Amino acid sequence: MSETQTADFAVTESAARRVAELIEAEGNPDLKLRVQVLGGGCSGFQYDFRFDSEVAEDDLIIEQDGVKVLVDSVSIEYLRGSQFDYVEEMIGSSFQVKNPNATASCGCGTSFSVM
Repeated sequence: MSETQTADFAVTESAARRVAELIEAEGNPDLKLRVQVLGGGCSGFQYDFRFDSEVAEDDLIIEQDGVKVLVDSVSIEYLRGSQFDYVEEMIGSSFQVKNPNATASCGCGTSFSVM
């Protein structure tokens, strides 16, 4: 599996390909995908994925196959060493963060906790 990787965060080809498809459907090639960690969810923190046309001064920008993924400076503290992926399974498809810092997660996979 090929990916663009910094010491902090990696984006798989599968994730980049799906993000590119979604950006094309939006009709705005200037969009980037923002991956953010927010307080909340059943395990303490939750992942938030959304499109953003603005790049903040403190954003880490990861580019894979022409797609830009943004992670803010607070979120990267929870995401160091993580991989952002798009997984297609029989029960459905989803974006997933494979986070080695998570000590527990909920059944839905969008909420996690750290020690």
